[in-house]
Amino acid sequence: MEAFTRINGIVAPMDRVNIDTDQIIPAVYLKSIERTGFQDALFSSWRYLEDGSPNPDFVLNVPAYKSATVLVAGRNFGCGSSREHAPWALHDYGFRCVIAPSFADIFYSNCLQNGLLPVRLPEETVQRILDKAAQDPGYRISVDLEAQRVWDEAEEIAVEFEMDPARRHALLNGLDDIGQTLQHEDKIGAYEAAHGL
Repeated sequence: MEAFTRINGIVAPMDRVNIDTDQIIPAVYLKSIERTGFQDALFSSWRYLEDGSPNPDFVLNVPAYKSATVLVAGRNFGCGSSREHAPWALHDYGFRCVIAPSFADIFYSNCLQNGLLPVRLPEETVQRILDKAAQDPGYRISVDLEAQRVWDEAEEIAVEFEMDPARRHALLNGLDDIGQTLQHEDKIGAYEAAHGL
């Protein structure tokens, strides 16, 4: 898993609440179990018109936001089904961090298992970031997992966020559940040897 320490990136503002996993990646794209190749499917029902051409009104089709690495959205992001393809698609597109007032629990966990940092911030702070990014395409913020801090260049927004210490450690070191288990490979091997396994 790709580790996350700190990024400074352009913010893509998605001022919507209850964005569910079927909107993040529609079910028609769930045929593959590879973790890559989903970037074009991300938000496809919003990104493309019926004829397959880009929807000029959708935020990710606006040139200033195309290279965004931070997605900021309304509360309850990632609700709906528990598909792991949703964080895969976000990561494949180039997002490294999603900021929202709240996340669906399974989506939140899936992000952390796939190198994508979900950051919960107060609703007022999220709205300020959304407004700044909408008014100033190309608006950038920094997100530092080690310091558990989010700020913009002018420090008009500077706020800390909470993260479970074990999950923080795993993401800082690029460890999914299997990676964390393999840190104890010598002890596992010794146990197996001692018990004839």
